[in-house]
Amino acid sequence: MNRLSLLFLFSLTLISCQAKPRAGQFKDDIEPSPDMKTEIITLGGGCYWCVEAVFQQLRGVLSTKSGFMGGHIPNPTYEQICTKTTGHIEVIQVTFKPDQITRDELLTWFWKSHDPTDAGGQGADRGPQYRTAIFYHSPEQKAAAEASMKKAQPDFKAPIVTLLRPAATFYPAPEEHQDYYFRMKTQNPYCRYVITPKLEKLNLQK
Repeated sequence: MNRLSLLFLFSLTLISCQAKPRAGQFKDDIEPSPDMKTEIITLGGGCYWCVEAVFQQLRGVLSTKSGFMGGHIPNPTYEQICTKTTGHIEVIQVTFKPDQITRDELLTWFWKSHDPTDAGGQGADRGPQYRTAIFYHSPEQKAAAEASMKKAQPDFKAPIVTLLRPAATFYPAPEEHQDYYFRMKTQNPYCRYVITPKLEKLNLQK
């Protein structure tokens, strides 16, 4: 990779971690009714703007929320996360309807939407906060994740290094980071040069 390309990727990383996006109007989440069977799983696959943009488009997903999980200090700020010292991972919490999208289908999207063999981050987003991770909320989810990981391994040349951990305290990201791509895709170059190509590759671009 030449010097110009490296500088460009580095600038995108700075935009991802330091930009102060304008507050905007968020898409309405579907409120589950009391009799609706829903499930929550928490996933980390790089920058949560990227992960959210994928999963919020899947049929059967009721809502997504970006945030942080797995660290060693309570109530971390976004600025603290960016220091790479808190142990937290950028994640999205996905609320879904198992009768419309199964755990296995959801996890299949997880494996193909990022590189689970890279322990150092994704693309230009480097650091422990961008680790690939599944935080399970039940023994059934843990078993499904283990089985899905084993099933997905032949699709990759290197070993999958996704962390598999029980869900811990979830700290929502600032509101201006929620529903980020669909609000900011025409304004932030990171969306155009990183997230849009990902969605196009997955045939999810709207």
